[in-house]
Amino acid sequence: MTGNHQAPALLLFSVFVAVTLGITTWVSRNRRGSAEEFYAGGRLFSPIENGFAIAGDYMSAASFLGVAGLIALFGYDGLLYVVGFLVAWLVVLFLVAELVRNCGRFTLADVVAARMSERPVRIAAGTSSVTVSVLYLVAQMVGAGSLVALLLGNTGEAARSWAVIGVGALMVVYVSLGGMRATTWIQIVKAVLLLGGTVVLTVLVLVRFHGDFDQVLRTAAERSGHGAAFLAPGLKYGGDWTARFDFMSLGLALVLGTAGLPHILSRFYTVPTARAARRSTVWAIGLIGGFYLMTIVLGFGAAAIVGPQALRGSNASGNTAVPLLALDLGGGADSTGGTVLFAVVTAVAFATILAVVAGITLASSASVAHDLYASLRRRDAEPRSEVTVARVAAVGVGVVAIGLGLLARDLNVAFLVGLAFAVAASANLPALLYSLFWRSFTTRGAVWAVYGGLIPALTLVVLSPVVSGSPESLFPDMDFQYFPLQNPGLVSIPLGFVAGWLGTVTSTEIADEAKHAETEVRSLTGAGAA
Repeated sequence: MTGNHQAPALLLFSVFVAVTLGITTWVSRNRRGSAEEFYAGGRLFSPIENGFAIAGDYMSAASFLGVAGLIALFGYDGLLYVVGFLVAWLVVLFLVAELVRNCGRFTLADVVAARMSERPVRIAAGTSSVTVSVLYLVAQMVGAGSLVALLLGNTGEAARSWAVIGVGALMVVYVSLGGMRATTWIQIVKAVLLLGGTVVLTVLVLVRFHGDFDQVLRTAAERSGHGAAFLAPGLKYGGDWTARFDFMSLGLALVLGTAGLPHILSRFYTVPTARAARRSTVWAIGLIGGFYLMTIVLGFGAAAIVGPQALRGSNASGNTAVPLLALDLGGGADSTGGTVLFAVVTAVAFATILAVVAGITLASSASVAHDLYASLRRRDAEPRSEVTVARVAAVGVGVVAIGLGLLARDLNVAFLVGLAFAVAASANLPALLYSLFWRSFTTRGAVWAVYGGLIPALTLVVLSPVVSGSPESLFPDMDFQYFPLQNPGLVSIPLGFVAGWLGTVTSTEIADEAKHAETEVRSLTGAGAA
């Protein structure tokens, strides 16, 4: 990119950062310092506000950058992410949203530990939540690195590294100073910007092809070099049976993973009632659904207008497809329109990353303070001291995410999020569903469900082609690949459910029928909910 592109984009970056820091500063001056204020924003947000915030939290760099890039490079097979990300919200709406709001206070562990021995369950659930959050954060860091490297015209390691470090520092400031209230307003602003920018790009793509989306598809197929195969299943996941099983594994992880994501579950605690939580989810589904439909147009539009070869030349994983599409739609690299549109889109993408990492960091720091710290060190910790620990934890989580983001900077961000979804579906979802719906579920079953999904998922990722054994791996010069699939969900998700069942049936603990009845009434009616 030339200096003409850098200046307006950097200016818009600076404006957004200044506005969000202003929101954070204003909120920090008006906060009460309580745990409820820091973790849940005082539970004062309306369903519409929370719906926009959920959408802002969910529509991450994986959605705006990674999914469009995968569609542009692999055509039909890239649509799997769109379908999986959207269908997952039906699971959230019908099985999770209201029940979690009624049964918990701040974290996933509140729900699972409601009728069991709290200490081991909180430690297990807290560990799993932090792990999922860090994996999700890594994807956002990689997206930030690709975006800023493109903006500065420097795809070298130094530019990406400083981008990752800068995003990490900003997310720590947002969370430690503003808590949930500031994070929510940042996500609402980001959702409005992202949806507005996506609408503009979608309209411009359709105008370029005179409103004929079929022509967009035909042109994309011609420029892809694959012809009709670009619009048919199998380009990425149909080569052999291993690729097909990888397809099924990824789909399972995407559909089930959302209901186990800590930063999504924590959003249901920011509204006053379960009914508001359900209405928030309906708003979020509408916004997210519209966004992903437009992402399909952007992905195929990037393939048709920019071309896969140019996309791979900029970023091998396709993470820069949308900014390059905006540059072309605006009139090209040397035009004023191209410069302005490129600047707007990159600024929106950067805003997307900042808003999402703030939400994830808040959820993970809440798990550290509310679950791990309270269980391991001081079970009678005062709320104010717990909030202090959460702020410190935000720094630690940020440092870990920065380190892993630097390591994984060459991977596609949507693919990285797929790994986080797999871990969430393997470890968090079995424990959550069993605790809500199985009367005989015990403490051992909860702990085994979490670790029985978490440990296999992480182990299989380490032994997969993601880490070693291929030129695209994290360590391409090493080979300890023993598991053929890139996503572990097909194996690790059933293991999580089986481990939870096995732990329960082999436990000598007698399930507390009274506590289950209390939890069931609370989950369905909201009586006694926080």
